[in-house]
Amino acid sequence: MSEPTPPSPVTHLDTVAHGALARLTGALSPASALLAGLDWGAHLAVSPGRQLALAQLAGEQAQQLVRYLHECLLAGPGEARALVEPPARDRRFAEPEWRQWPFNLWHQSFLLTQQWWDAATHGIAGVEKHHENVVAFCARQWLDMLSPGNRFLTNPTVLRRTMAQGGMNLVRGMQNLVEDLSRLAAGTAPAGTEDFLVGRDVAATPGKVVLKNRVMELIQYAPTTATVHAEPVLIVPAWIMKYYVLDLSPSNSLIRYLVAQGHTVFCISWKNPGVEERDLGMDDYLQSGFQAALDAVNAIVPRQRVHAVGYCLGGTLLAIAAAAMARDGDDRLASATLLAAQTDFSEPGELGLFIDESQVSLLEAQMAETGYLTAGQMAGAFQMLRSYDLLWSRLVNEYMLGDRAPMNDLMAWNADATRMPAKMHSQYLRRLFLDDDLSEGRYPVGGRPVALGDIALPIFMVGTETDHVAPWRSVHKLHFLTATDITFVLTSGGHNAGIVSPPGHPHRHYRMLRREAGGSYVAPDEWLAAAPDVEGSWWPAWQQWLAGRSGRRVKPPRMGATGYPPLADAPGSYVLEK
Repeated sequence: MSEPTPPSPVTHLDTVAHGALARLTGALSPASALLAGLDWGAHLAVSPGRQLALAQLAGEQAQQLVRYLHECLLAGPGEARALVEPPARDRRFAEPEWRQWPFNLWHQSFLLTQQWWDAATHGIAGVEKHHENVVAFCARQWLDMLSPGNRFLTNPTVLRRTMAQGGMNLVRGMQNLVEDLSRLAAGTAPAGTEDFLVGRDVAATPGKVVLKNRVMELIQYAPTTATVHAEPVLIVPAWIMKYYVLDLSPSNSLIRYLVAQGHTVFCISWKNPGVEERDLGMDDYLQSGFQAALDAVNAIVPRQRVHAVGYCLGGTLLAIAAAAMARDGDDRLASATLLAAQTDFSEPGELGLFIDESQVSLLEAQMAETGYLTAGQMAGAFQMLRSYDLLWSRLVNEYMLGDRAPMNDLMAWNADATRMPAKMHSQYLRRLFLDDDLSEGRYPVGGRPVALGDIALPIFMVGTETDHVAPWRSVHKLHFLTATDITFVLTSGGHNAGIVSPPGHPHRHYRMLRREAGGSYVAPDEWLAAAPDVEGSWWPAWQQWLAGRSGRRVKPPRMGATGYPPLADAPGSYVLEK
């Protein structure tokens, strides 16, 4: 392979300057935000009707607030009605203390302000949709920061706790803050993660590493039943996360559950890339990842087709691989299961706020210096998308109320973050997010484009109701892109918690409908209206779907095979890399 052409002095100078800017801004493009603000402001400035409507709304809200103040003065403590109810998912003002004077006035005023800015940032004629979303998002971030619930003197729950405990909650909060800052400075994991040791408490399902290359390790899990389904399962997790989100504690490990149901399970464990892996691209993850793993599975379980399972970006990679195999007449796959995985990126949800040409160019400049995207950058983006849940509620609960949330296995896994190679991440953002090459038939594999419409495998798909990474309506779009047999499940929870949904977990429900091969397209909202709501976990329904397509029960295969000897005990070494 020829050496890459070095950049010109001009390009190198620009890259250095942009990299320095990225370090100052946390890799957020100021130009992107500025363009959005100018687009919104310029169009609002030439919309006198909209300006008048916003001024009228502000006047009406002021009158409402005055009337509400009068009601509060006449009513007894806590008896005044709510002028504005918060959105259903907003838990900031749920405590009864917020109905007391003057906290009721403060939080009602805040909610009115929130309503006004929502009206001001949406529906301005002429504003590009992406810019509208960015401006509205920025307004929400500022409002969330200024919420009266985030300050000591304006949060009645914090004041009551402080009075009742003589300030000891603040002492505990300060201890929590000092501990967190100390761990952050030392680069150590958050408090409590030491109780979830990889290989002992999580990622503990017995198995062997049977293949290792520069991209991944392949784990074959030991059988726990006398007989197994003839056709094996190959799991392809995302490389933006460590694989053991699917093998957490024994009670909620999807991998252990499949093994216990008599499936022969293989799972890829991706290497956590560093500078040396900066030039790994999507093709490397396809060839040295999925294809290499499939070859190994075929050698260990010969003459059997494979049921492939892809999660998040691993599901996107699986869809690409399945389309390429269909194009090339490769029939080694029996089915495909896509968990919270997008194949059409035209409507990627709130994650699209951070993806435009300006933003991607800035990230590329920073990655040119580091060789990878850091785990902290990815975590920061997700934290901004869920600023209340991941930032401000933590500030209040842990540092003001003094309540340290107990660590659990999913939280510990979430803190065990990974990096992404510079080349792959740039290709991912440009080819999939910006250009949407996969859904439009332009994505190349082996020098030729693939088409999702070529896939004829039965597909099982799972979307989650509150997914910020892969919105379920975006996941559902595969129905439009291929006419194959698709069983689609919409489950409660988010991108991770909706997938980690073992039987017996409380407060879980799902909807499921099958579209047979060649059936008519049903739009997401129509699908939602038609699909019945079922209490419980979706795992058993999927396992039944999988078992019905996995052949007769046979004696379990041996661990490894010629050319694929067991190299180490699961979970291997790559998952331990920080």
